[in-house]
Amino acid sequence: MTKFAQGMRRGLPVMALAAVAVVLVAACGTGVTVLQPPPAASTQGKATETLYQVVFIIGAVVFFLVEGLILFASVRYRRRKDDDGTLPPQIHGSNVLEVIWTIIPIAIVAGLFIFSWQTLNTVDAVSPSPQLKVEITGFQWEWQFTYPDQGITIVGLPDKHPELVVPVDQTIQVSLQSRDVIHGFYVPAFLFKRDAIPGKTNVFDFTPSEIGTFSGQCTQFCGLKHWDMRFDVRVVSAADFAAWAAQAKATPTPAPPSPSPAGSAGPAPSGAAQPVPLGLTAQNIAYDKTDLSAPVNTPIQLTFVNNDPGIPHNVSIHKDTPAGEAVFTGDIVTGVTTKVYDIPALPAGTYAFVCSVHPSMVGTLTVR
Repeated sequence: MTKFAQGMRRGLPVMALAAVAVVLVAACGTGVTVLQPPPAASTQGKATETLYQVVFIIGAVVFFLVEGLILFASVRYRRRKDDDGTLPPQIHGSNVLEVIWTIIPIAIVAGLFIFSWQTLNTVDAVSPSPQLKVEITGFQWEWQFTYPDQGITIVGLPDKHPELVVPVDQTIQVSLQSRDVIHGFYVPAFLFKRDAIPGKTNVFDFTPSEIGTFSGQCTQFCGLKHWDMRFDVRVVSAADFAAWAAQAKATPTPAPPSPSPAGSAGPAPSGAAQPVPLGLTAQNIAYDKTDLSAPVNTPIQLTFVNNDPGIPHNVSIHKDTPAGEAVFTGDIVTGVTTKVYDIPALPAGTYAFVCSVHPSMVGTLTVR
């Protein structure tokens, strides 16, 4: 047996351990499929998936080539017991090899740059004539989906996440915005994420290619209930979407059950102090006022106007902060309507008024 064969035989345990280590490191990431992302369910997602696969294959080839050469050199040219201390024959360079290992990386990087640029253009392309437009608004801690051409608005509730219904194989154009803080619109099956930034509207297209229901979530930490800011995207046939749109437009959004205590104290008894009138309007998932004031120990008659079509709102008053003790909870009303709340007299202090359905709607009531 030659010295080289003996060296390779002694080096097999080292190479086996290295191979096991590579597999373990690659597999400890998620516990699920390691070699590829979730199957893409949109045209833009398939372009991203193809780019990922190309980059992964090139990276894997380079990795195993480099690691294989390192292992071979480590075993082939290691120190042996019978070494007399003299250096092995030295190779001082090869112009051909140097040109090869310079040109190949340049070609790989240039090819990946061109491919990535093409994929980016595909994902970011915005159609001048999309087949369906949807306005998506993120707020703490739910989503609102509005179909402007169909006159439909879907809003998430604390106990029911919203569902975005879209037709398969049609270009959906989304106008994404936020009402309060930064949120992240992310659908893993579409291999796509875009931030919803206050004061800025992000426009993008996606074309769902598979029928089914796909989960989505917010990816930017936006407050205490960020973990529950989820939604679903249901992809249906064009005929099923038309039927759903007709039904959704004809059926008003049901109001959630009113929390207790219900907010109507009835008229003031004879001889009692006359209530002080106050007004408050909800529009675009926000109160038109964030500061109200009332005299101490005097009933309040609050005229509440809901100007959000199909969206439930109310007014709930809490001691000190929105998380404080509830001293009054008004009935929840849905859609464009007016509700008069008779609020009992309150002692002096600072109170927070908040919408029970949309906790981001907050204001301060000062009683003095």
